[in-house]
Amino acid sequence: MDPDFWRRRWQDNEIGFHQAEPTPLLQKHWPAIGAPAGGKVFVPLAGKSVDMLWFAAQGHRVLGVELSPLAVAQFFDEHALQPEIFETRYGIHHRAGDIELICGDAFALDATILADCSAVFDRAALIALPPALRERYVAELHPRLPADCRGLLITLEYPQHEKAGPPFPVVEAEVRERYGPQWSVELLERRDILATQPRFVEDGVTALDTCVYRLSRRRTAAG
Repeated sequence: MDPDFWRRRWQDNEIGFHQAEPTPLLQKHWPAIGAPAGGKVFVPLAGKSVDMLWFAAQGHRVLGVELSPLAVAQFFDEHALQPEIFETRYGIHHRAGDIELICGDAFALDATILADCSAVFDRAALIALPPALRERYVAELHPRLPADCRGLLITLEYPQHEKAGPPFPVVEAEVRERYGPQWSVELLERRDILATQPRFVEDGVTALDTCVYRLSRRRTAAG
């Protein structure tokens, strides 16, 4: 799955993953991770997520990264924000108030630009990636976040053979295997959501859970 796949999805408006309202599970569980007041939240594969607006409304600064120029432009246009635009080695930055959204490759971000991110929120990044890219995403990008970084991760679980992703199912064992070496992982909630997801039902999926994890980067982790 190359970057052009996601650019085409945005160009064709195939963005069923986009939500018009802030994620309810984010609003419910964000206080549990203990993110510092006013700290910066990293949002990978951000799209035009309104969760970024929610974070800003809570007093956080936001650093998002998104491949699609269309998604970035729509985010600022739809919310009547006039961003300052500039380019660095990380991509094209769009900054308005407390929200900075980089149009670029998440894997190009390094520890320098992520150094002041005290938290990370992942609702649709991990589950957007096939296994090989999920491994790279966790093994390469997350170690660049600072020690003591906190995170909230939301995943989906369903029988893999019943539907082709994305979104891909990521079971609890995989979350613990991938994050466990450098992060403490705690399952906060598992919820059956099949009845609320008609597209999955139409595709023949027989079971669908969403899971919410609290992540805490260990101070002793390398990276």
